[in-house]
Order: sequence, then structure tokens, then C-alpha cells
Amino acid sequence: QLQLVESGGGMVHPGGSLRLSCAASVFNLDYYAVGWFRQVPGKEREGVSCITRRSYSTVYSESAKGRFTITSDNALGTVYLQMNNLKPEDTAVYSCAVRHSSFRCRLDPLFYDSWGQGTQVTVSS
Repeated sequence: QLQLVESGGGMVHPGGSLRLSCAASVFNLDYYAVGWFRQVPGKEREGVSCITRRSYSTVYSESAKGRFTITSDNALGTVYLQMNNLKPEDTAVYSCAVRHSSFRCRLDPLFYDSWGQGTQVTVSS
């Protein structure tokens, strides 16, 4: 079964940056849709961004547009989420998820098959 491991979380000041990584146990992500989601206690999981290499498409939530960038490195089997100009409201556990054989991606957690354990992002002064 596909396994995902997130890394790169941490604590930053408002306005700071972090780059999250989602490493997959398969090296060819060409046939997968990969999404980044975040969740805070007591709230529903929120889609942040997703990418599919087959269609070279990316999707961003309104809160992520202009600040976050999702990219993939197929040689490493890794998807990155570069987060700039972070705000306190970005504080959450960030998780990545994949769906096999998908031409498009969605910011809907029900769309995905496999999930990583998550990495904590804290934005605080």
C-alpha cells in the first residue's frame, strides 16, 4: 500500500515561510492526484492545494492563492507545498493525500485514498 510521509512543519512568525514535503513510497507520481489538507481541532479538514502531473493542473483554496505553491518532483516521488507570508490562521496540522489514476484533483478529502500522518504548522508571534 502506498505510504506518505510529511515533513517540514514547525513554528514560524507571521510573514514567515515554510516548505512542506510529502514523500511517497512510489517514485512515479504521474498517475496520482496529490492534495494538501489542513485541520485544526474541532474543525473540518480543509483542502489547501492539489496537483496532478497527468494534466499539469493545480488547484488552490482561496486562502492559499497567491501565498502557497504546490510542486512535484517525480524523480524523488515528492510533492512540496511552499507556504509564504504565513498567517496565524494558517496554524493547523497539514496532511497530504493521494488518489491513484486521476486526471484531475479536488480539494475534497473524500476524493483521496491514502493519507499521511500530518505535520504541525504553527504561526505565532
